[in-house]
Amino acid sequence: MTKTDMRPVKLPPEQEASANRALHQVRGYLETHRDLSQITVRPDGDPEPLALPREVVELLAGVLAHLGAGRGVSVVPSDAELTTQQAADMLNVSRPFLIGLLTAGEIEYRTVGTHRRIKASSLFEYKQKDDRRRRTAADELTALDQEMGLM
Repeated sequence: MTKTDMRPVKLPPEQEASANRALHQVRGYLETHRDLSQITVRPDGDPEPLALPREVVELLAGVLAHLGAGRGVSVVPSDAELTTQQAADMLNVSRPFLIGLLTAGEIEYRTVGTHRRIKASSLFEYKQKDDRRRRTAADELTALDQEMGLM
């Protein structure tokens, strides 16, 4: 398996407005052409059109939204194997905390020699589960606050 490059791409501030304009155009096109499963782009003066699956154009819209907001973006294949440091960085936690999650069985991993490797899909699955748990806990706390008249 090849090494996964996790360096985010970030636009210079002067190009963020351009990304936002492109995002507006892409979202508008997707909205008015909901029935298309493939989007065809014909660059000015180029006789050969470029055909893109709708999912790719939707992903592009997400990338543009983040870049336009000044955030860096990395694209990680779901089957990519990450080092513990890369996975910890993606979760925004320390490496020792991530190791604890792996040891507790919260995230699937495999060992390669003495090293742990985490599939990106397993990491994303854990993140979704953790986000759901957090939302449920916050909702319960809000309900308790309202019950007690604190809100």
